[in-house]
Amino acid sequence: MYDLAIIGGGPAGTAAGVYAARKRLKTIFIAEAIGGQSIDSQDIQNWIGTTHIAGLELQSALEKHLKEYAGDVLEIKLGTRATKVSKIAGGFSVEAGQTYQARAVLVATGGVRRTLDIPGAREFENKGLTYCASCDGPLFSGQDVAVVGGGNAGFETAAQLLAYCKSVTLIHRGPTCTKADKATVDAVTAHPNMKVLTSSVPVEMRGGPFVKGLVVKNVDTGAQTELPVTGIFVEIGMVPATGLVTGLVQLDEWGRIKVDGKSQRTSAEGVWAAGDCTDELYHQNNIAAGDAVKALEDAYFWIKSQPVVSSAPSPARALS
Repeated sequence: MYDLAIIGGGPAGTAAGVYAARKRLKTIFIAEAIGGQSIDSQDIQNWIGTTHIAGLELQSALEKHLKEYAGDVLEIKLGTRATKVSKIAGGFSVEAGQTYQARAVLVATGGVRRTLDIPGAREFENKGLTYCASCDGPLFSGQDVAVVGGGNAGFETAAQLLAYCKSVTLIHRGPTCTKADKATVDAVTAHPNMKVLTSSVPVEMRGGPFVKGLVVKNVDTGAQTELPVTGIFVEIGMVPATGLVTGLVQLDEWGRIKVDGKSQRTSAEGVWAAGDCTDELYHQNNIAAGDAVKALEDAYFWIKSQPVVSSAPSPARALS
């Protein structure tokens, strides 16, 4: 039985893996790939310690760091998807092609952003269409851009973009923006370079080779308008990858793992979670990595405080 199973290879999982190895915890590290969602970004400018780094470079750096300290304590299983975590005597079992057992588990499986499914979306991804304002926003300095999504994430993205973009148009399918906090909506819409289109949906992206326009349809009238934008930021939600712990830990209404913000502990003793699969308020690479380190520190002391259960058979008693 391993001391710890780390599930997920993004910044959260990798940070936890490095710390687990350095603390000499016998660990199984299970991930489909290293890097997380940012591997598709062309220029990440907010990964602390680097001024610019491409997603694939970040992926390479994370993997190199992990393997540098793995030694004989961290067993890395890449190309492997964990499908189920279950409670067993003395710990947990993790189904991932084969069964692994560990005294504790750290879940860092992230999630998948909901994507736009309209003509041009696939063609212009990373060519004007982006799902990460924190990663790509500064690339659109001085330009006219659009934000799709009227929740808090959409308005927070708009607020960030207003700091350097020429104008921001937010597109929301509902008649009012009640999904976002009123204070946030009021603050963002008060900006002179901000515009909100309600009862509207995007229907087509145009341009070549980069985005030059976004066609928007009014859902009440059917009228279509083309917005002359060069950047489109999508904030229509995320699907957390938490199916493997359904029934084991408490999830919120969106399927995210509920954690204690001080320790990253879940509702299940011996299970921690970090990154985009949790109900953390802000989802960014640096925050995910920091939360994972916090989780690992707490898990380390918990593991060391637990009695070690020997798997050796009991000696045979002599017959009297």
